[in-house]
Amino acid sequence: MGFKMGIVGLPNVGKSTLFNALTKTAAAQAANFPFCTIEPNVGEVGVPDSRLETLAGIAGSKQIIPTRMTFVDIAGLVKGASKGEGLGNQFLANIREVDAIAHVLRCFEDGDVTHVEGRVDPVEDAETIETELMLADMESIERRLQNIVRKVKGGDKDAVQQERLLRQALAVLEDGNPARTVEVDKDDLKAWNTLQLLTTKPILFVCNVDEDSAATGNEHSEKVAKMAAEQGAAHVVISAQIEEEISQLDPEEATMFLEEMGLHEAGLDRLIRAGYELLELQTYFTVGPKEARAWTIRRGTLAPQAAGVIHGDFERGFIRSETIAFDDFVALKGEQGAKDAGKMRVEGKGYEVKDGDVLHFLFNA
Repeated sequence: MGFKMGIVGLPNVGKSTLFNALTKTAAAQAANFPFCTIEPNVGEVGVPDSRLETLAGIAGSKQIIPTRMTFVDIAGLVKGASKGEGLGNQFLANIREVDAIAHVLRCFEDGDVTHVEGRVDPVEDAETIETELMLADMESIERRLQNIVRKVKGGDKDAVQQERLLRQALAVLEDGNPARTVEVDKDDLKAWNTLQLLTTKPILFVCNVDEDSAATGNEHSEKVAKMAAEQGAAHVVISAQIEEEISQLDPEEATMFLEEMGLHEAGLDRLIRAGYELLELQTYFTVGPKEARAWTIRRGTLAPQAAGVIHGDFERGFIRSETIAFDDFVALKGEQGAKDAGKMRVEGKGYEVKDGDVLHFLFNA
């Protein structure tokens, strides 16, 4: 299981350039005019994790298979999108399908690249998109409330719960706040998630800066950092232009280029790490002579469900998992060393998988 992140923003903020860099392709046309991306481009990339190579080296694995992450480059949004302006309806439909939003904000000055509003103000840009999403949610809620009136009057429990949650969300939205600020009880979480409101999506603000500001940020990205902190959101500073250049280099050249720019790692690594944190994801590994492979799960996932990410039969017939912590696997030079040192644990159905665990599942076919 990976996860799907939608890259959104106003036209001409660098979405497609970032997408090209992340997927190491030129599939998304980066051009100086609105809506150069009409159909959402979808790209899958391997999630970089140095631990995987370490494990493969110890186990002599013939193949290394990273977990994967999907990026969706969604058409630029403009004011009025919630009413169908520009490519608004398509934008809103596409954004419902992603797990999280990477909101790209223009934090660079460039007279050759026109801004749809004729100015550079990333905070105002963020507010424009948030407002459109909130308006779309309000319209959706009002429509749903009308559609469930009969069921609510008839005492349908699911409809009554849905109406209560919809009204909670509507009250928050009418106060000018996104639906993700609603405090939802544990018993209501499943029903809440089925509402699929746009403003419940976790947001990661991506500050697209000029090359000279890639390492330190600038006054525009500082404003975004302040806004993100106030909202309890995450942000990363990236130069999409640099990332696109790096994506065309081999690993050794890329490392040298990053060092020259004063950067310790590629923006992709920082973006994925921030995305993992945003969605509370973590990685476990399966390792053997044939392959070393990474798998993505949510924090708090129990062993049977973690096994189910590999195959449904693993979850249904789960017996136990043989578990070695990453640090123990490395320090003791593999599975046999961990066994000999008593560091391989046998865990049952109630075990909560930890980040970096090396697992071997036993199950009934």
